[in-house]
Amino acid sequence: MLSVSSDKRFNNSKLFFSKYELQKILSCYSIGVSRGSWKDYAINFNKNEANFYMYKHASASPYFILTKSNKINKNKILFKLQINNAKKNIFSHIDDLLIILKRSQFKIF
Repeated sequence: MLSVSSDKRFNNSKLFFSKYELQKILSCYSIGVSRGSWKDYAINFNKNEANFYMYKHASASPYFILTKSNKINKNKILFKLQINNAKKNIFSHIDDLLIILKRSQFKIF
């Protein structure tokens, strides 16, 4: 019997956040939680995207959506930030996205 972690097809078929990326995202998220702005989060992975959703209320739609996507043609990773269902901002590095996210935290309060 094979476990999920040993199945190479499963692990290679989905795009994930790296430990470094997830640590930075959760660090930003914890600031919003400590200020009382964010109440919940969710993570979703599929073949070409990894999404991190931040909610102001557990029953509402996500206020922030951070997306890591794999551009198929050039095999390039892009990061997207969508705030309150508005236009998506596209970045080539996670740190650039998090700068915008940190700035927007000050506007929430």
